[in-house]
Amino acid sequence: MFYISRPVLLDDSMVDNDHMLNGGEWRRECWWYKFVQVCQRWRYLILGSASYLRLCLVCTYGTPVAEMLAHSPPLPLVLDYIDEDHDITTEDEQAIVLALQHRDRVHRIRLQMHIPNLQKLVPAIDGEFPILEFLYVEPPTRTADDTTPRLMFSKTFRAPHLCHLALMNFNFTLESPLLSTSVPLVTLSLQEIHPTYFHPNELLRCLSFMPQLETLGIDFYSQFINSDIEVALLDTSIMTHATLPTLRWFGFGGESTYLEALLPRITMPILEKLQVFFSYEETFSVSQLLQLMGTKNNLRLTSARFTFDNFGVAATFYPHEGARTYAFHMDVGCRYLARQVSSLAQIFNALSPVFSAVERLALAYAKNDLPSVSNNEDDVDRAEWRRLLGSFRNVKTLLVDYGLVEEISRCLRLDDGEPPLELLPKLNELSYSSGDDSDTGDRFAGFIDGRQAAGHCVTLIRR
Repeated sequence: MFYISRPVLLDDSMVDNDHMLNGGEWRRECWWYKFVQVCQRWRYLILGSASYLRLCLVCTYGTPVAEMLAHSPPLPLVLDYIDEDHDITTEDEQAIVLALQHRDRVHRIRLQMHIPNLQKLVPAIDGEFPILEFLYVEPPTRTADDTTPRLMFSKTFRAPHLCHLALMNFNFTLESPLLSTSVPLVTLSLQEIHPTYFHPNELLRCLSFMPQLETLGIDFYSQFINSDIEVALLDTSIMTHATLPTLRWFGFGGESTYLEALLPRITMPILEKLQVFFSYEETFSVSQLLQLMGTKNNLRLTSARFTFDNFGVAATFYPHEGARTYAFHMDVGCRYLARQVSSLAQIFNALSPVFSAVERLALAYAKNDLPSVSNNEDDVDRAEWRRLLGSFRNVKTLLVDYGLVEEISRCLRLDDGEPPLELLPKLNELSYSSGDDSDTGDRFAGFIDGRQAAGHCVTLIRR
């Protein structure tokens, strides 16, 4: 009965990437605390079956760790400090350091706090942690200042049974003992890594010894990337090959040329989820990405959403309408709508063969009030919009956010000599958000009339 009562830490309702990567709700591990207070019999039964029930003690905000260690059985310890809205007190820092001194009992560690706090605590993760299986350490936000000191583990830190490793903003090399061939990693996520540390050959060699990986994420710190570094990275011939037979989720952030060099040398037969994060580039290389996506039946894409804001644009593709998690996601980090649209037009025009199944496309705009350097930067060339939308020949439903109504209506408006069915030839429903403007729909009148005259009616829906 008690075994069945154990809560699930990561259930089907948690589809957010962060929840999935950080392992779910660890505070649920306290489920047995009240049970042992019911009666003496229950207490003896539960504590006598601690290993079978996988009992552990949870150290989190406000936990009197010293008292808990003094008066509780010597159960495995879980350190859970991941609420970015919760301030870390001096007492919390002392509690974490105290818990980390019990290396033979620390089972899982999760620290999400600002760099100054982490700089005090990461050095305490030192020596051998024989039962540590989960390690997640990162600041709550990406570092804006490239002069911020990088976090670094002690050279003597060992975790021979580590299964899940997720780090951000670390000075981390592929020679780390945490990546040794004997460590059974299932999840490896390294974010904001300096690119000169990892030549593709070195990364592939390391991955070739991790056939059990199910989740892999490599994200290079974009401010360090430039053409000179890319030339240095790719100057050497790439000969190593890595086969990852159990990999289901792969994420990459960095230069497109690096990804292009990597993909032909990785075999991922059951890949289900692909993430790509690019910074702004004049020219994007995606031929190997196209080849990968074209051979993956698991990456079937039928519904897509583009979200534009001040810092970049996100393109998210789902296997079907109503799906809770995506199959493909791409972020392009750059300011100004014109650059965002031209970048997407270049990338998705090249990838268009894999989007033949997309039937639903949503365009959203989430611009805030940040000042622009030039008002002209947001003036998008109509041809770039048409080039982008031209990548989706089979879209039947188009949804347009209020902030993009003017842009998209201008894009869809027929100029002299343009065939009425050249763009989105199978569209039969156009849905738009009007905000407080009751006349917004009039902007699509020319497009709707042109389609009707061509014998292909499109239903206009105001949301």
